[in-house]
Amino acid sequence: MTHIHPTSDQEVLNRLIRNMLDDASVTAQTLPQCEAIKLWLVEPQAMRRPFTQEEILSIQSYPAYWAFCWASGQVLAREILKNPHWVKDKKVMDFGAGSGVVAIACVMAGAKEVIACDIDPDAILSCQANARLNQVDYRCHGDLFEFNEPLDVLIAADVLYDKANLPLLNIFREKASEVLVADSRVKNFNFPPYQKIGHEESFTVPDLDELDEFRWVNLYKA
Repeated sequence: MTHIHPTSDQEVLNRLIRNMLDDASVTAQTLPQCEAIKLWLVEPQAMRRPFTQEEILSIQSYPAYWAFCWASGQVLAREILKNPHWVKDKKVMDFGAGSGVVAIACVMAGAKEVIACDIDPDAILSCQANARLNQVDYRCHGDLFEFNEPLDVLIAADVLYDKANLPLLNIFREKASEVLVADSRVKNFNFPPYQKIGHEESFTVPDLDELDEFRWVNLYKA
């Protein structure tokens, strides 16, 4: 694994985050609910002020999902470290990896091989930087539909924010023997054979003061 000085990764990610906001920057932040993991995340102060109309448009055009640890990702990372048998000695994909938080947890929990998959090339850079920050190693891949290797487990956190993404639940099952999904958005989740295995309170890091309904994360397994 190539070791790059942290400031190099920070500089690269700072250039990217400024596509979202001119005054935004990233710092290495320890996850409050999963203290074994640190991530390069947007500094909270930049998100805690009124935005101009121009800035709102900029955020909408480049939302930089990879610079936040979403509630579902934080819960899944914590639960994987609590239940390492979910992934130990298995080949695992973290789909919609964003920051790579779940991929990092899977490596720490003893997975045989981990793939962080995200269609956003900037998220891939974030995954690589966060792997170095936590001194773990995993592969990165850009497109689930072009990934044709067998998987023991596919894990997805916070990817069902759009109803158009619901068909992914069937595709996940075609790609892996087991699927683990964390979601805080779908109200009436009824997609057999997925079964609810957990209900946990969490929050985004940095905390965006989201509605209480989005602070409850459900875990499903198929």
